[in-house]
Amino acid sequence: MMSKRLFDLFFASLGLLALCPLMTLIALAIKVDSPGAIFFRQVRVGRFGVPFRIHKFRTMQEASGEQGLQITVGADQRITRVGHFLRRTKLDELAQLIDVWLGSMSLVGPRPEVPRYVAQYPAELREKLLSVRPGITDVASIEYRDESTVLAQAADPEHAYVHEVLPRKLALSARYVDQASLWTDVRLIARTLMIIVGR
Repeated sequence: MMSKRLFDLFFASLGLLALCPLMTLIALAIKVDSPGAIFFRQVRVGRFGVPFRIHKFRTMQEASGEQGLQITVGADQRITRVGHFLRRTKLDELAQLIDVWLGSMSLVGPRPEVPRYVAQYPAELREKLLSVRPGITDVASIEYRDESTVLAQAADPEHAYVHEVLPRKLALSARYVDQASLWTDVRLIARTLMIIVGR
């Protein structure tokens, strides 16, 4: 709906302007810490199944993001020193304000997945979840904010993700789509900010 898009565009623009100094410091820290690009970009599945390249501040060694597991498990050896801090504080996600501004994402919505995992979506949920723009935050991402720690305890992390974690996240995301409103978005954004500040 148009009101949600205007809401996203206004606050993404405001966020990019207000957070420009912080994002500049993050970019400098990444460049000093390890060689490579400032942003990590990866193909995700967006609204109506249209793929797009998501922006994140790079937290791994260059070229490691497309190799091996497409999930992060525990103390992943690919993560840089600065990357550990950015992931713990969720500051790596700030770059997705660019995707919101461009219209590929929303501030709140189901988290966008890589094609490999979207292929695992049950048919009855796929159309619903892909009917809205994916978001920076939602109920599922809040509830599973320590997902990598949980997966580190599994004998087969990817199997645990696909068969245990992903179905629960999809159920939460589907509930969000059914109940979505601007007021719901405001509450989820406030809850996300409180968690980040708490960290």
